Amino acid sequence: MARLETRGRARALQALYAWDVRDGKPLDRVASDVWDDLAVTPEERVFASALVNILMAQGADLDAELTEVTTNWRIERLGAIERCVLRLGAAELTQGSTPPRVIIQEAVRLAERFGSAQSARFVNGVLDALARRMGQL
Repeated sequence: MARLETRGRARALQALYAWDVRDGKPLDRVASDVWDDLAVTPEERVFASALVNILMAQGADLDAELTEVTTNWRIERLGAIERCVLRLGAAELTQGSTPPRVIIQEAVRLAERFGSAQSARFVNGVLDALARRMGQL
């Protein structure tokens, strides 16, 4: 079984994706509904909620940061999976509690799992550039 943090990231991604494609309800409400539907454990919810809270508080700033490093790509033009994985990775990078390389590796795995190998390469490049821009690499 995957580590709690890995499962929590996947749960946060599922909520973020549902919110991204539905649009309308607040992210925390969508997350709660998704996690209820999936019977997500309390431990996974705690980890995922921390990331969702960062995205709710700093989403516009994180999107602006991502736009700076996604040369020739506006964030809204990206595929939903790539956009959501990048937002999640950016949110976790702001926390500073997990090594940047681990965050990037986990984001790449999520992109592979829910997207494609091409998505994973794109996510790797963007988050690496973002971590460097933030002075973390």
